[in-house]
Amino acid sequence: MWDPSKGIHIGSFTLHFYSLMFVFAFGFGYVLMTRIFKIDNINQRYLEPLFTWTLIGTILGARLGHVIFYQPELFKEDFWSVFLPISTKNGFKFTGFSGLASHGATIALIFTTLYYSFKIIRKNPFWVYDRLGIVVALGGAFVRMGNFFNSEIVGKPADPNSPFALLFPQQSSEYGLTVPRYPSQLFEAVGYVLLFILLWILYRKTDKKYQQGWLFGLFFIILWAIRFFVEFLKEPQGDEFIQIGGLNTGQVLSIPFMIAGVVIMIVSKKFKITPEENEKPEYIENSKKTTGV
Repeated sequence: MWDPSKGIHIGSFTLHFYSLMFVFAFGFGYVLMTRIFKIDNINQRYLEPLFTWTLIGTILGARLGHVIFYQPELFKEDFWSVFLPISTKNGFKFTGFSGLASHGATIALIFTTLYYSFKIIRKNPFWVYDRLGIVVALGGAFVRMGNFFNSEIVGKPADPNSPFALLFPQQSSEYGLTVPRYPSQLFEAVGYVLLFILLWILYRKTDKKYQQGWLFGLFFIILWAIRFFVEFLKEPQGDEFIQIGGLNTGQVLSIPFMIAGVVIMIVSKKFKITPEENEKPEYIENSKKTTGV
């Protein structure tokens, strides 16, 4: 039986576990990226802008992704709730962001990281993506833990005798009679933790971090493969209007990312650098000197 409190009650204020998991995701992500920058001998002044743009891309992209892919009717019915943590449909109400999609967050992060790479740190974007992927894998695990605390994104009905079967009574209003279900959120979270461990070992113990894009490509393939296969055990999220060959929206959207990961790993051979070049932030400036610009 999984029927926890929504959060930690502090007087009249409630600190929701879902929000706390986001704090952990960005907090540990900041600490981890600080460590990565030290390993690569990169000036710490480049860290704050990366944190800012990652935060903007994650929240805005995840929210827009959810609305576009799962609740497009909100653009007409409650426009401001798309961009703000409020609802104006039945009177003004603070709701927090109740719908976030990882596909949208990924797309937005690609663009915000491009800006950061070219305008701020001035390195090949793949260099940034390689390291950001390590952090995102760990952050994704915290987010799925938040979903578990909220009893959301629940799994399909499971055999009552299965060791993975759980009851989610908080979802009875949405799915009807409370029946044993798979804790799909935990399956995904465990997968992301294992992905984080793999990427961290490859980053620390091999020279793959000097083949710009290789770690990022591997991250894309495994992350979206985890999402793809766990989707078989999930209940649909809203109106899944994108369905092809029996695959749901989450699976259809994951396939292009996995293909992109394969392509990125292949082309990463063209972007090998030396340890000395790895420590230089002025990638664009150096290329200008080389070409005589």
